[in-house]
Amino acid sequence: QVLLVESGGGSVQSGGSLRLSCADSGSTYRHYCMGWVRQSPGKEREGVICIDRDGLTTIADSVKGRFTISQDAAKNTLYLQMNSLKPEDTAMYYCAADDSSSCYTGRTQFGIWGQGTQVTVST
Repeated sequence: QVLLVESGGGSVQSGGSLRLSCADSGSTYRHYCMGWVRQSPGKEREGVICIDRDGLTTIADSVKGRFTISQDAAKNTLYLQMNSLKPEDTAMYYCAADDSSSCYTGRTQFGIWGQGTQVTVST
């Protein structure tokens, strides 16, 4: 059974940085697509960034130039490096994976989800 566990969330001031981690336990293969989706209260889910098994990434315009995604295959871990954080980045961030199709910009539909980690950016 695949289990995604996020960590690294917290509170930071505007302009600060955070790195989220997503440990992928139970997988013995690389998923077609893994990514990060965020959701704020009262707002729709937003597909932030994702990476496919070939290492190609897609990223939302709202975070372009500030967020990067990476993988450590040896540790089976996905990372989200968030720099120059803004208050509008405040949200619950979910790690997600899917084995049915490749990544695309703004993807929010995934078959496997983590429990989420909260990121709060204050002014």
